[in-house]
Amino acid sequence: MSEVVPAGRLAPAQAAAFRVLVVDDDPDMAAYLARLLVSEGFTAHTVQSGEAAMGYVRSTPPDLILLDVMMPGSNGFEICERVKADTATALIPIVLVTALEDQPSRVRGIKAGADDFLSKPVHREELVARVTTLRRLHTTRRELESRRLAAEVARKEALRRTFSRYISPRIADRIISDMEDEGTPFQRGAQRVNLVAMFADLRGFTRLTESTRVDEVVGLLNEYFGVITDAAYRHDGTIFSMAGDNLLVGFNVPFPQPDAAARAWRTAHDMLLSFASVHARWIKGGGVATGLGIGIAAGEAILGNVGSPHFMSYTIIGDAVNTASRLVQAAKPGEIVVSGTVYDAIREMIPAGAAKSQGEVALRGKSGATSVWSITV
Repeated sequence: MSEVVPAGRLAPAQAAAFRVLVVDDDPDMAAYLARLLVSEGFTAHTVQSGEAAMGYVRSTPPDLILLDVMMPGSNGFEICERVKADTATALIPIVLVTALEDQPSRVRGIKAGADDFLSKPVHREELVARVTTLRRLHTTRRELESRRLAAEVARKEALRRTFSRYISPRIADRIISDMEDEGTPFQRGAQRVNLVAMFADLRGFTRLTESTRVDEVVGLLNEYFGVITDAAYRHDGTIFSMAGDNLLVGFNVPFPQPDAAARAWRTAHDMLLSFASVHARWIKGGGVATGLGIGIAAGEAILGNVGSPHFMSYTIIGDAVNTASRLVQAAKPGEIVVSGTVYDAIREMIPAGAAKSQGEVALRGKSGATSVWSITV
């Protein structure tokens, strides 16, 4: 393999940016073609076999290949087919250089993926015209591909920002990486799933709105939701709704989480600790005393898009969600109220003396009694 460095009629940046690989088993012919290219300002590299060409293409993909057809071993047609079959090199323009003028040979070259042909003996003007034209096409392709990639990056970033309103950045990244093969979870049909549902609710919110200016209420709510959604994201919870002062978070959806109950417990614990410092600032500023109550339940629910043709919400509905909603209503400020199923899954994580059984409780809307535990952090 040899390399010929150009004197350069093209601008230096153009010459350096466009490299031609000359493949010919005749070293004199390869050198001749390289000299013609260099005299026009291109950079030329030469190899004397098809296999050497493949090695060069894999290690240092050129911008264009001048490929002799009649070579021992792998001929030009075969090398062209191999280059075009590889997605990493398929866009490299290939000019087949051949003494074969018959129609079947031309058809075979087209089927192999050749972009153009040069007949032997090669004339300088024709060579320069072919390479110059393909250089322009190559530059245009590269610019279009660059724009396409930039647009794809921008699209995925926009999707990531959208998804991150509901789910943790880690889960958003996973959805985006999987979406080309499977689509996003938000595009799939409704499904019945086992999950852990958690509601967080600001106790005394009505009193707070009555005694605080409207603009201040919005600021307080933004601060409140900021800390509790951050806690949900830290443990990969999915936020399904935010209404008033109420937040619904799901675990084990949209992706399986075998430790869903533990994630819910850690999220609730973090929410209470994070909100405590926020609440202390509110009190210090003369605000109304309030507190955060949390309800957690495990069980079956339906996951999917619910709504009308005009408005859709990707949400969870069912027994586990209803139970968690009833439990949060019973939670006092600073208290986590959980169903028996959740308690059994997290009991080893709860500090000694922090949990207290409420017995079997008849919750509104449920036909049977539910085992309930209250936990104070």
